[in-house]
Amino acid sequence: MAYGMDFRCKAVEYKQNGHTFEELKEAPSIPPQTFCLWRERLENGYYHARPKQVRKRKVDKERLKRAVRDKPDMFLRELAKMFGRSPQSIHAMLKTLGITRKKNSSRTWRPPRKSGRGSPPA
Repeated sequence: MAYGMDFRCKAVEYKQNGHTFEELKEAPSIPPQTFCLWRERLENGYYHARPKQVRKRKVDKERLKRAVRDKPDMFLRELAKMFGRSPQSIHAMLKTLGITRKKNSSRTWRPPRKSGRGSPPA
């Protein structure tokens, strides 16, 4: 069960006000090991906001977007060769970018089947 930051601070404050571990265990039901961990982390500044780390990606998103925009007819294998990656990794990155496969802008006409299943009764 995860505890909120305010609950942790109150528990540490409660213990530092002179209460024993038994009282701490009964009132908010926190084991002594958990309390010691929380106190240590609060003293060392562990709970303060840390700067977000940006992952280094093997495929540059902007460069991939530009490549698809400039040449939309490229196959995945051609894009993969351009970036030095596998077609699967390029497909996964395109999926995260919201770029889907090519679609026909106009449908081609096909004659009806001659199976007889779709024809109206005579």
